[in-house]
Amino acid sequence: MKALVSLAPILAPLFGMVGALGGAWLVYRQTKRKNDSDSHVAAIKTVTDGFTSLLEQQRAAANQTQERMASLEAKYSDLERRVEHLQEEQRQWRRWKAAAVEYIHDLRDLVRDALHHRMPEPPAEIAADVERRDPS
Repeated sequence: MKALVSLAPILAPLFGMVGALGGAWLVYRQTKRKNDSDSHVAAIKTVTDGFTSLLEQQRAAANQTQERMASLEAKYSDLERRVEHLQEEQRQWRRWKAAAVEYIHDLRDLVRDALHHRMPEPPAEIAADVERRDPS
């Protein structure tokens, strides 16, 4: 035990240095872990921010696509209504034309029977329609 006591002036600073070095190593290890952890957190935050940005862009594109589709559907419905209206007008004009041509034929037959001579030639614009049925 006397030997230990006599070595105390040498061992005390030595153990103090070992304690200081051990403490410094623990502080270094804790700081390194914190920095590693911080870098991992920063990397995860960067990745998360990137995915969030991508998701927002996709949502904006989806919303824009839905707006375009709604607009196109409205335009398509309007065009369908216009086409139906034009088709109905066309059917009406065809009925009117057929009735008018039939009326012209009846008048020509009446005039021919009443006057007993050849009918005058129809105007060029309607000649094709009138000639289709003309029995004379």
